[in-house]
Amino acid sequence: QVQLVESGGGLVQPGGSLRLSCAASGSIFSINTMAWYRQAPGKQRELVAIITRGGSTNYGDSVKGRFTISRGNTKNTVYLQMNSLKPEDTAVYYCNSDSVDGDVYWGQGTQVTVSS
Repeated sequence: QVQLVESGGGLVQPGGSLRLSCAASGSIFSINTMAWYRQAPGKQRELVAIITRGGSTNYGDSVKGRFTISRGNTKNTVYLQMNSLKPEDTAVYYCNSDSVDGDVYWGQGTQVTVSS
């Protein structure tokens, strides 16, 4: 089992920045990829960014060039640096991981609101 806890959400003005953190605990040795998803009201959950065990990254088209996903030195923490935020980035952001056994885990989510 893997537990994921997000932090760092909040209210920010358009053009501002936020950094989200996700701390994993439990069977962290089994983690394969870690990712951030988001879900806005009335919309489907969408992939924001993903990082593999080897460090390869990929991003959703709407955030490319503005967001950066990275892992901490201990490998059980993943960050999402969000720059040049837009009102359409407003959503609940979820941390996600999958294990080498194919199990999928989700955090509880953290609200990001971009508004003036």
